[in-house]
Amino acid sequence: MNFRRQKIEEVSVNLTPLIDVVFLLLIFFMVSTTFTRETQLKLELPQAASGQRVEDRSIQQLELTIAANGEMALNDRTLMRSDLETLTAALQRESGGDTLLPVIITADAQTPHQYVIIAMDAAGQLGFSRLRLTTSEIEADATQ
Repeated sequence: MNFRRQKIEEVSVNLTPLIDVVFLLLIFFMVSTTFTRETQLKLELPQAASGQRVEDRSIQQLELTIAANGEMALNDRTLMRSDLETLTAALQRESGGDTLLPVIITADAQTPHQYVIIAMDAAGQLGFSRLRLTTSEIEADATQ
């Protein structure tokens, strides 16, 4: 009896499809991930001797922050530009068309007056009638 030696086939795993799937997943996660920059504006509020303190922050409101250089943020989201069209679109989007929401304008003491007027104009064009300007209280030492 003459037995033939059978050739042993070499077992191998083809990694090409696996690498393709991994790259596709990597590309999917890179594209679907949002990269947000969390920034906060540094403000020195103007001071006022009179005014009323607002304590109820539980109600929904629109907070517009304007830095000394004119950079604006609406509800802690920085706007790309500080012009009327951008601000109007952002106010419309954030309010969802509800013009009864109060708009709180917080501007730095060194902010040019024009930016505050732009903010008030944008709110007025959309029909917001409840505008508030924030200030800090004058310290007791400063009045003497």
